[in-house]
Order: sequence, then C-alpha cells, then structure tokens
Amino acid sequence: MKNTVIRNGRLIDPVNGSDRQGDLYLADGKIVGIDAAPAGFVVEQEIDASGLIVAPGLVDLAARLREPGEEYKATLASEMAAAVAGGVTSICCPPDTDPPLDEPGLVTMLRQRAKNHDLARLYPVGALTVGLKGKEITEMLLLREAGCVAFSQGDVPIADLQVLYRAMQYAATFGFELRLRPEEASLVNDGVAHDGDYASRLGLTGIPVIAETIAIAQIVQLMRATSCRIHIARLSSGAGIDLVRDAKRDGLPLTCDVDINHIHLADVDIGYFDSHYRFDPPLRSVRDRDAIVAGLNDGTIDAICSDHSPVDDDGKLLPFAEAERGATGLELLLPLTLAWAERNRIALPAALAKISSVPAAKLGFSADLQVGSRADLVVFDPNATWAVTRDALKSQGKNTPFAGMEVKGRARYTFVKGKCVYSA
Repeated sequence: MKNTVIRNGRLIDPVNGSDRQGDLYLADGKIVGIDAAPAGFVVEQEIDASGLIVAPGLVDLAARLREPGEEYKATLASEMAAAVAGGVTSICCPPDTDPPLDEPGLVTMLRQRAKNHDLARLYPVGALTVGLKGKEITEMLLLREAGCVAFSQGDVPIADLQVLYRAMQYAATFGFELRLRPEEASLVNDGVAHDGDYASRLGLTGIPVIAETIAIAQIVQLMRATSCRIHIARLSSGAGIDLVRDAKRDGLPLTCDVDINHIHLADVDIGYFDSHYRFDPPLRSVRDRDAIVAGLNDGTIDAICSDHSPVDDDGKLLPFAEAERGATGLELLLPLTLAWAERNRIALPAALAKISSVPAAKLGFSADLQVGSRADLVVFDPNATWAVTRDALKSQGKNTPFAGMEVKGRARYTFVKGKCVYSA
C-alpha cells in the first residue's frame, strides 16, 4: 500500500451529490486529504485522472462467484478479477453455492479464500433455511457471527409460509435483514419466459406476473406481523413495483433492487429463442421494463445489482427452455448504469448512488469521498467505448445478451483499501 495522490479528477460523491474537479490523497486504506495533502504526507504514487471520473467503488448486492462447488463455471480468482476490472470493490454473494452457505464453517472458509486474493471485499449472504430446502431455519445468529450480512433463499422460494413467518420472527428479534426474491412457486411450474403474447407465439411456457405480486403481498403482510426488515431482490414487474411503493408509503422497513439486465431488456429481445436472454426472473414486457425505469427514477427501487451469474457454454448453448439461466454482469454494471442514466437524463451522482452509496449503506458503511472514509474507489473514463467480447471480459463466464455490442464507460483504476488492485 502506497501513499497515493489522484490528481485532476472529476470527483463525484453520491452521498452528498457533489460533482467537482479536485485531488484525492490516500494513505493507510483511507482518504486522508481532498485538494490538499495532510501534514507530513509523502507521495509514493501519483495518478493523473484528467478527463476521468473518480467515485466510490461500486457495491454489488448480488453476484454469484460459483465457489464452492461450481468451479467449472467460475472461480473466486476469475470473478474477483472481473469485479475490480469493472470497478466493483464490494460484493454480496448469494448462499446458493454447492453446498449452500448454511454453516458458519463454510462462510469462514469462503471469506478467507476471498481475503487471500486481496482484491474486492466479500460480503456473504447466509442461507435462510438448511440446504435451502425451505424446511428448517438455519442458525442465523451463528452465521452472522461468521460474517453473513443478511439471509436469503437465493432463487429457491419457501413454499411453507409458516417457515417464512418463523424465520422473519427470528430475524426481527436480532435486527437481521432477509433478502427475498418474490416468487410463488406453484404459479411458476415449468415456466421459462414471461407469460405474455410473445411467449405464446414462441410456444414457451409462461411465468405470470402474479407469481411475483402474490409473493410480495404475502411478504408485506408478514412484515406487518413481525416488523422484520426485508429487501426484495430483483423486481421484474410494474405491478410488483406498485406493491413495493405502497408498502414504503406505509412506512414498512422495505427496500428493493433490480438487476441491470431488466432495465434494458424485455421479452421481445428473446428473438428466435436466444438462450442468452433467459433469466430468473424472466424478462418481462416492454411496459414492465418501462415501469422499472420509472421506479428507479422516482426512488421506489433503491439499488441496481449485476445479478452476475457466470454460465459455461455447455449450460447456455442449449434450446431456450433447457438452457441455464443467468449471465455475466460484474464488468457491465458500470457501463449499463451509465447508459440508463444518459437515456433518462439522470445526474451522475444520483445514478452512481444506485450502485455504490445506497447498497453500501445496507452493508453498514458510507461510500463517499470524505476525509476518513475508506479508500475503495473507481477511476473511470465515462466516454471510453468498448465492445463486449469474450476476450474483453475477465470473468470466466463469457455469456451475456450484450455480447458483440458496444458500451460506453470503463474503469481505468480500481482501489480497495487504498491499494491499486486494477489498472487498465
């Protein structure tokens, strides 16, 4: 770790909404000076950020790293490298590994492995039920002591509401947050796409919007009974957003996010059964996509995540209904967020807040550019255009619906704990 000065950058602080030119001084893992060096500061590394933006590092609320258990798809080494190449300095990993993160020893092992790579910070999300089977609640207190920041079922809904009710009572007792993806399993069956005209024309089994809204309504009622803090993960429908908006107006401790793919894509993009567009939840209608954008713009949707899910070619290059769901996203979170902001005329501090300061607050720290704050930073060129190709992606997962497209915005330097962990 070197005493570093980042000169002449456009400093964007999403916490206070500031956007101005200046210099940052880093030492001992923290920001120690703005515009002027502190007394006794000796410069050991200097970076010229002229024409570049300096902002807090990105915080991703949902990124699968595939360890343990699915190293043939990706490894901690490959995905941590992808994270910092995308300007992501803090990652929340869901519990649906193999085996699931339902025991403190597994969580401790994963955190230690991540620490050994010395790249992005890792924040494990613990399993809500043993084996993610929806039957028996895990020892959440012990998992929290091992380092879990929240608890989730991943993409496996709890069918028994009594189990979810007890889990929410337990979590509320200790102030833990549950992260739930709303889905009523009995309405999903073997669905693979949004239940609409497009799926009907393609002959694909549909997943109706009510699978999401019924689950949200149940969650909201259980929140009223337990006062449990809930984060709804990866909303996909306009009707679901309306329910979340109403619950927030009622003062319930509810937050939510959406993944970056659903901001830009809709079911019509599936084209002729392109499996790169198969997601969970599925891409909804154009009207739902527009409702997601509106929910981001008005603040109903708190954060944007990558929903990074590296899939190998064997899992993706199959008929649509058989293909594995998900796509790589860590390296696309920044440019695709910038594209949303530019199209909707969102100021950069507000846009970056969705992928930095807001999710950071959920993890208990402030992602800002203030003296004394952690020196987790991304220095990026907002005007750099690049093609999304297999060679351009550091992630072991190369499959994405944005493959072959040109995007704008790329990290030049990434700092974690004041150390430059990536340089383009």
